Amino acid sequence: MRYSDDLVEEIRMKNDIVDVISGYVKLTRRGSSYFGLCPFHNEKSPSFSVSPGKQMYYCFGCGAGGNVFTFLMEYENFTFVEALKFLADRAGVELPQMEYSKEAKEQADLKNTLLEINKQAAKFYYYQLHTERGKQGYDYLKGRGLSDDTIRKFGLGYSDKYGSLLYRFLKEKGYDDEILRQSGLFLADEVHGMQDKFWNRVIYPIMDANSRVIGFGGRVMGDGKPKYLNSPETKIFDKSRNLYGLNLARSSRRKNLIICEGYMDVISMHQAGFNNAVASLGTALTSLQAGLMKRYTDEVLVIYDSDEAGVKAALRAIPMLKGVGLTTRVVNLRPYKDPDEFIQHEGCEAFEKRLEEAENSVLYEIRMKERDFDLADPQGKSDFLHEAVRRLVAIEDEIERNSYLEAVAGKYGIAVEVLRKQVGQMALSGAGRTESVKPRNTASNKKEKEGGVEKAQKLMLTWMTSYPALIGKLEKYITPADFTTPLYHQIAEMIVLQYHEDGVNPAKLLNQFVDSEEQKEVAGLFNARIPLETEEEKRRALHDVICNMKENSIAYQSAHMNVTDMAALQKLMADKKSLERWKAGELPDFAF
Repeated sequence: MRYSDDLVEEIRMKNDIVDVISGYVKLTRRGSSYFGLCPFHNEKSPSFSVSPGKQMYYCFGCGAGGNVFTFLMEYENFTFVEALKFLADRAGVELPQMEYSKEAKEQADLKNTLLEINKQAAKFYYYQLHTERGKQGYDYLKGRGLSDDTIRKFGLGYSDKYGSLLYRFLKEKGYDDEILRQSGLFLADEVHGMQDKFWNRVIYPIMDANSRVIGFGGRVMGDGKPKYLNSPETKIFDKSRNLYGLNLARSSRRKNLIICEGYMDVISMHQAGFNNAVASLGTALTSLQAGLMKRYTDEVLVIYDSDEAGVKAALRAIPMLKGVGLTTRVVNLRPYKDPDEFIQHEGCEAFEKRLEEAENSVLYEIRMKERDFDLADPQGKSDFLHEAVRRLVAIEDEIERNSYLEAVAGKYGIAVEVLRKQVGQMALSGAGRTESVKPRNTASNKKEKEGGVEKAQKLMLTWMTSYPALIGKLEKYITPADFTTPLYHQIAEMIVLQYHEDGVNPAKLLNQFVDSEEQKEVAGLFNARIPLETEEEKRRALHDVICNMKENSIAYQSAHMNVTDMAALQKLMADKKSLERWKAGELPDFAF
């Protein structure tokens, strides 16, 4: 059973978002909105905005946003149904009784059975490590400096060279082949039948935040390939939503979490007393993993290998961590490769010092750009500073951006006002102006163009929801078809439909997205902004965005159209002529 859209909207309308959030955050009226300190990340200056008109909230610091349901889902860690029930009770609305379907009950039973199988497998592997068969694995772990207490704490185990011991063990427990196949612990072979997926490996049980075994990692003994092997994704294991070691790190009394690369990095740090370490599971860090860390801390230290691959991994991780509101710093381990190697050679006290000296992530990103330029050459330094400006443009909070402007200006010997002017000009270029600094290669040029297109479409969606009267004037020039990013196209259609029916209502629109991550992404589309100060700059930006979107739309349609469709071809030619006139200044003087 699913609650009707009308009932969901009734409950939302009876819970004014300012009233609800005021119970959690101290809000102060500023113009047409309310502002307070964001409850989802540490900040000293209020960047958390609550709009009574839109019935939505948005943090310009960390990007958290949504409607009243989203807020409770994020703040209280509620599911959508739990948030709905809480608000229904608050508003005195009686909900119909929900009945679980047969399918839902079967899925719940399946997950419970898979959790029990993994628990039994973890016990089996741990036992094998402490037998004569497991001596090779045990000697390997002891050789890496692990104590028996650490081995026990992490439940480390061993899978024998023979590939069916676990299968026989679980069959004796009464599990049938179909459920064992779904566990991800076995491979089905038409000749040999079911075989253990993990064999001749040290085993690292992977646990969720509640210490339930949801999967395994295995390190081969000897020179076999692959060196590391992980469980496939199953009904209980989604590697993008879990972190190795979080079940232990979540109870650490340290003020932050450390994100690193591998199992042994986590284990060696925990053994050395740094019990706030976690690792992503064989993949690059995901936004879901970043959000998971945000539940337990406000600061993350990034410790990836000090080689080029580690630097690239850190640069990918930083925007994801900052995107969920985490203060992020990067730890320098050079000349050592990883935490285990550093601690072995320098000890815990020196490692603690490196943590304390961790570098601000934005300054780290800019410093890493230095490697691509010759700063002793005037042109090289100029190109580098333009790259630094691109990074500064991405900082939406004005106070934060000004702080970094001053830091970068001081470090690289350039006037703050010159940098500030460049940031403003490049912000406009990202929204569609043509005088942007040209990247040095085709790949970066394509990436820059794609980024500008998305930014332009986000700005247009923000203006459409903030100034609904614009929609009627814009329809002659821009339609939902000109939003070429699928999600933006969908949202634009919904906004225009609302405009012609009951009026633009972003909070109601958000009800269509139950997943909190989707809601956050959509909320961000209604709160895009660039550092524009005057009305003239805003009008110029709107003109540029319209031209940018139409130009991109024409290119997109040209690439995807049916060449035999004469009507579509004629419309495309007419659009090109219109675009030429608009670029020449034909567009009306829109007012916000």
